[in-house]
Amino acid sequence: MVNSRFFFPDTLPHGGEVRIPDALAHHATRVLRMRDGDMVTLFDGAGGEVAARLQARGKAWWALLGEHREVERESPLELVLVQSLASGEKMDWVVQKAVELGVAAILPVESERSVARLSGERALRRVEHWRQVAVAACEQSGRNRVPVIEAVTGLRDYLAAPRPPHHKLVCAPGAQVRMQQMERPAVPIHILVGPEGGWSDSELAAARVAGCVVVALGPRVLRTETAGVAALSAMQALWGDL
Repeated sequence: MVNSRFFFPDTLPHGGEVRIPDALAHHATRVLRMRDGDMVTLFDGAGGEVAARLQARGKAWWALLGEHREVERESPLELVLVQSLASGEKMDWVVQKAVELGVAAILPVESERSVARLSGERALRRVEHWRQVAVAACEQSGRNRVPVIEAVTGLRDYLAAPRPPHHKLVCAPGAQVRMQQMERPAVPIHILVGPEGGWSDSELAAARVAGCVVVALGPRVLRTETAGVAALSAMQALWGDL
């Protein structure tokens, strides 16, 4: 049986024991019904993982740590999903599936036709929620490094922001370029996905000026929550580890 995997929020020492945070202990023992002596796998996001044995001490739970294993399940591609805000629970689904597919970071952007609008404290809460969705997806998928979820920004602010060298692809129906026609970029790849209403003409023009290559994901029009997942899957199949 595969051990349950949990993200440990602090740096794990090499050997010894650590106290399990209350929220994690509640999930392991009350939700998953784990018991004293059960084996789990812990990771802290810095790479690698540790087998550990749960131990109850009164109302507190501890983990007796085994050997640290240098296990990496990251993609050879550095993929960044620049996702326009989607309504309802669509963003949760996008974050979850993008993490499962090996994305290195997710940048939520507000575009002209975004149905969802976030600002201030509400935006901060949603980003923190998406970070927890990413953690849970790492626990499920076996990843030991948690992708970055950046703060919500406007599309044009994203396009204007200075960043290390990268290759930008913007998904748009009717584009003439297909991914299978491209060679694997030698730098990180940013894939831009529009909102429910699609990109505006002015946004596509701004993206081209910023150096984006406009690509199509086949002859069909995909929903915003489908397009990013399809693009990431295609890139992993063409150039990555699928």
